[in-house]
Amino acid sequence: MSTIATAIRIAAEAHANQLDKDGRPYILHPIAVMMSLPPGDGQVVAVLHDVVEDTSVTMEDLARAGFSESVLASLRLVTHAKEEPYASYVIRCKADPVARAVKMADLRDNTRPERALMRPGILERDASRMARYLLSYKFLSDEISEADYLAAMEEVELE
Repeated sequence: MSTIATAIRIAAEAHANQLDKDGRPYILHPIAVMMSLPPGDGQVVAVLHDVVEDTSVTMEDLARAGFSESVLASLRLVTHAKEEPYASYVIRCKADPVARAVKMADLRDNTRPERALMRPGILERDASRMARYLLSYKFLSDEISEADYLAAMEEVELE
């Protein structure tokens, strides 16, 4: 079985040359998400949550690295396919306790004031993304129903 140390190494190597939208090393985001969760599978999934989505690392690579099927299953859930509607992806995450916890931690980190972007010229796009994140968090934390979430997400997508 692979460990958190293996997951951190893989994530650090995979994100080595990536910067976030503010120009900071991207690896700081998965590390922050990981550190917000208790030790266990959630931390492993958290530090790897953007590896398959945003780098050349595949699920097969992670399976070969020795991660458990339960970690890989949760990781599949938190990996957003570009062609999949964002709301469908979030609804999928909610069904699995680890994926749900990781996605909520991801959303918390993405909406931190020092990380949230509101850039002149694309302010509407940034505001729409923040609205999607906040609505998704409220849905995952059971503050709004799935029906209300979907309806609100349709409104955000139309803006």
